[in-house]
Amino acid sequence: MKHEIDLLAQVPDGLFIGGQWRPADEGATLGVCDPATGGIVKQVADASRADGIAALDAADAASADWAATSLGRRADLLRGAFDLLQERAEEFALLLTIETGKPLEESRAEVAYSGDFLRWFSEEAPRIQGRYGQNATGTGRMIITQHPVGPCLLITPWNFPLGMATRKIAPALAAGCTVVIKPPELAPLSTLFFVSLLEELGLPSGVVNVVTTSSAGAVSKPLLRDPRLRKLSFTGSTPVGIRLLEQAARGVLRTSMELGGNAPFIVFDDADLDRAVEGALKAKFRNVGQACTAANRFIVHHSLADEFARRLAGHARAFTVGRGTDHGVEVGPLIDERAVTKVKHLVDDAVARGATLHAGGAPIEGPGTFFAPTVLSDLQAGSEILREEIFGPVLAVSTFDDEDQAVRMANDTNYGLVSYVYTENLARGQRMIERLETGMMGLNVGVVSNAGAPFGGWKSSGLGREGGAEGIHEYLQTKYTLSANPFA
Repeated sequence: MKHEIDLLAQVPDGLFIGGQWRPADEGATLGVCDPATGGIVKQVADASRADGIAALDAADAASADWAATSLGRRADLLRGAFDLLQERAEEFALLLTIETGKPLEESRAEVAYSGDFLRWFSEEAPRIQGRYGQNATGTGRMIITQHPVGPCLLITPWNFPLGMATRKIAPALAAGCTVVIKPPELAPLSTLFFVSLLEELGLPSGVVNVVTTSSAGAVSKPLLRDPRLRKLSFTGSTPVGIRLLEQAARGVLRTSMELGGNAPFIVFDDADLDRAVEGALKAKFRNVGQACTAANRFIVHHSLADEFARRLAGHARAFTVGRGTDHGVEVGPLIDERAVTKVKHLVDDAVARGATLHAGGAPIEGPGTFFAPTVLSDLQAGSEILREEIFGPVLAVSTFDDEDQAVRMANDTNYGLVSYVYTENLARGQRMIERLETGMMGLNVGVVSNAGAPFGGWKSSGLGREGGAEGIHEYLQTKYTLSANPFA
């Protein structure tokens, strides 16, 4: 416990604006809770509208100089951040566990994932390219160049707070953009700690600014109306994303929106059941199911459904649930009481409509906001759990008879972030790539995220891509110049 107290003392508790840590304009603070205990672990600054404007002032003032900074300097800063994050990986992992509740092993995985974006975009920065060529009529030369889009507002979620911060900050800085980042109210500590590393590395003043706040709308709305802001990147729920898109439309802002999911996990009758069960455990119970990529609807061929549910129920009952810092814990708490209430409602509704409960099904008495790992089968049409993003440790199995029916069930949603397919039939796997309406797909794998791949969805799951070669282009704008023919 002393180690945790010492670590928390190292985390800045202020806003970071123009290269300075400072209290909120009105001196307000917000408490950050450990969801495993319900206790407040640290107070941090609670920004006001004026603080948000001050942060944008700083980002705008630094914008021209950072855009003119060499690609090599940008790359060096990001690589330095990667190296320093590796050195302090255990501290960051513990901090993530304190503020989100996830087990230490999962926190370590998030730290590694976060570092991957720093390293990836440190290497992408020098690859920003244009092109040069003769126009079709031969009267001139076309010069195509890429330029930073300008100051950006980055809004990150609580479920992977460090991973989402680096996934947005790294490409923005690599492209030459300055940023204002609003970390999640429920889990801002790892972002504050990370920005202190950037400060340690000599980050120029105003390039990254951090505003923690309990009034997200009040702080972000005036920024979205300010003509100096040129880009919004948001990860969160679809309803909030829609409201932000409406506000961003006024200024014709560039937007990257990584929104909700309702991921299908299809198990065909020819699947390797051992691999499918292993993949299901990762796709569902990682981060207690609190991930937009978490499998939400398990669509299993009727010949395998009973055995699939039986095996998973056995795993669910055997999970060690507890505080993420405790040895051997595999499943931590949900983020807060509202999350517990939502998950309980979805389970109760499914059971009331005729679903079979194999394991779990109820909250675990506190302290903390725990819900027992749950497995349901025989899901009935109309169950809310088939339409809503669960965001909890609940695995719900429905059955199908043939491929066309499986595809119809999988695509029967407004969301389209990711899908998972288990089949040993190569041709069927290819057909699923063509037929499933999702921006990402795992074929015989239960985790798809990596820094070198474009992350994003179709339909109501969002716009744009993060990661991969595509990720940096979200922060660049294209200019075409026609130069007179030098030989004319």
